[in-house]
Amino acid sequence: MTTPPTTVPSTDIEVRGLTKSFGGFLAVDDLSFRVEPGRITGFLGPNGSGKTTTLRMLLGLIRPTAGQGLIGGRRYAELPAPLTTVGAALEATNFHPGRSGRDHLRVLAGTHGIPDSRVDAMLELVGIPAAARKRAGGYSMGMRQRLGLAAALLGDPRVLILDEPSNGLDPEGIRWLRGLLRHLAGEGRTILVSSHLLGEVEQTVDDVVIIANGHLVRQGTIEQLHGDPATLVRAADPAHLAEALHGQGITAEPATEHGPGALRALTGDMVRIGDVALVAGVAVHELRPLRTDLERLFLELTEAPAHRNRNLTGDATPSTSTEEQA
Repeated sequence: MTTPPTTVPSTDIEVRGLTKSFGGFLAVDDLSFRVEPGRITGFLGPNGSGKTTTLRMLLGLIRPTAGQGLIGGRRYAELPAPLTTVGAALEATNFHPGRSGRDHLRVLAGTHGIPDSRVDAMLELVGIPAAARKRAGGYSMGMRQRLGLAAALLGDPRVLILDEPSNGLDPEGIRWLRGLLRHLAGEGRTILVSSHLLGEVEQTVDDVVIIANGHLVRQGTIEQLHGDPATLVRAADPAHLAEALHGQGITAEPATEHGPGALRALTGDMVRIGDVALVAGVAVHELRPLRTDLERLFLELTEAPAHRNRNLTGDATPSTSTEEQA
């Protein structure tokens, strides 16, 4: 008798045609994308683009006007034990100011039968074991961010949804956060991280979803957004080197925006470029990868006339709802 293979529940995130209107204001506009397990997806957009509203719909905090957000094929409200499936940190201000950080986590843990030992382990992991016995009302922004992350990890979830998690962290804290997220993704967890600056997540994410005015403007892997591989070569005789490179099947063109003597070689193989230059007898003064500036691409996409923030241009319909600005 053979034992049937054990199936691992899906932990992907799928956003299908999510739309949210507040009165006459369209905050999220027919948005669709997927977040894969074992990968970190950066959810990017300028302030007012609809990122937080999308995450709130995904977590069942706001009812969509249309579409749905699914976690492992289920709506958040259908998850039997949400804290052990999804860890979320949407804001760093939802703590009772008179309660200690540890007590905040203990109350949360009690809703799912999680022992206090797990609370203490998470406080140790995020680096605030001593401060956790002090009132959360006296925490700095960075400490509140760490406490929020501890709460998100409390149930050992397979899915993490984090909204601007690096806000308030110092450079060392940001580096620590990047390492932690990379470790968690390496364990096969599904991680969705929102940010309004691509540069903050470029060193960590695998995939990118960029939105503006609530609709999708670009998605793909980080490599796809970087574009085709290219190399900047600065040489003593760029014309001769370009001719030698062409002879070896490598396209090279002037890159005067990078200064005199610069070429853009359409290959990422710098060793081969150096070998060709050596044989051609051309001195090379600079040789480095040339990639698309992702932050510049982000700004070009989100500041294009069709994607300009309606809250800034005055095109948005006024409303009293604070969610429109999220």
